[in-house]
Amino acid sequence: MYATFWRKLVASQNPPLVYRILRWALLVPSFFYRIAVALRNQLYDKSVLKTVKVPAAVISIGNITTGGTGKTPLVAWLCNHYTAKGVSTAVLTRGYKTKDSVFADEPAMLAKASPDAKVIVNPDRIAGAQKAISEYNAKLLIMDDGFQHRKLARDIDIVAVDATEPFGYEKLLPAGLLREPLDSLKRADAVVITRSNQNSPEIISEIKDRISQINSDIVFASAVHKPLGVKLIKDDQMQLKELIGKKIYAFCGIGNPASFFQTLSDMALNIVGTKVYNDHYMYTDADIAAIYEDASYKHAQLVLTTHKDWIKTALLSIDKFEIPFAALLIELEFIGGQENIIALVDKAIEKYV
Repeated sequence: MYATFWRKLVASQNPPLVYRILRWALLVPSFFYRIAVALRNQLYDKSVLKTVKVPAAVISIGNITTGGTGKTPLVAWLCNHYTAKGVSTAVLTRGYKTKDSVFADEPAMLAKASPDAKVIVNPDRIAGAQKAISEYNAKLLIMDDGFQHRKLARDIDIVAVDATEPFGYEKLLPAGLLREPLDSLKRADAVVITRSNQNSPEIISEIKDRISQINSDIVFASAVHKPLGVKLIKDDQMQLKELIGKKIYAFCGIGNPASFFQTLSDMALNIVGTKVYNDHYMYTDADIAAIYEDASYKHAQLVLTTHKDWIKTALLSIDKFEIPFAALLIELEFIGGQENIIALVDKAIEKYV
């Protein structure tokens, strides 16, 4: 898969000569990408490009690296926290379209994970915000993947930083994983270090120190992705303890596949085989058949994937195979600094509720 090779290419230490040549070649488009990003940010910083303010609190959840930092569980956590307090909440997401032009991926996950929040799917964030306010009287708008989408003015910018690869190998796309230079964190209000359990306390401290050197006013929180259970076809569920001892075949198509497999390893599961697809991969019947064939060959008793991938594969696998396809359900759990995030958001919404 292209994405898997590309991640290996930019991440390799002491790479072979051919990899070094390819990495040097990637520095050319990365240089022009840096110029384009810097110019765009300057135009917003100088108010040449205008932002639009709407009559609701806007909280942006974003990242500075591409894919897989845990934005979606963080969005779901915020939605559930504030809808439980009676705050009319909506999520603004652009979504990713399937072949049949049906939005899937994160919007479907958010609708399941945050049933009391309205999920507004529209690439035009301003139009989405206006719809949320006019049709649903939303007072709190949570903009999913909003850090780079600066046209809609926001009250708070929260950036999710993955503890397993926080700084995108120090290079901008496509030579690294950075969507913006690290200095862009100067405009962030808070950082949530996700998957904090997948790195040492010393490394987490170094990440915080590095970010504080860029933005001394930023507030921090730390979180983990906590496994909850396993979802099967037709709304059946399985407890985590039922996975112990089973032969499991795992696959995913997410931005950081290593983090998913690390979670399974941390759970001490018996993984007999794995397969990785590109982020936002649109699975076909042939893909599912190939997964099943490989799982069957390795005598797997269960095929396990992420909730995001399961949403796109469940209907393709239903009633077709003897080995069940299932999703690992996870939620974001703060292990530090939760009060910092709540305080920022509370202050932003107090004039609207």
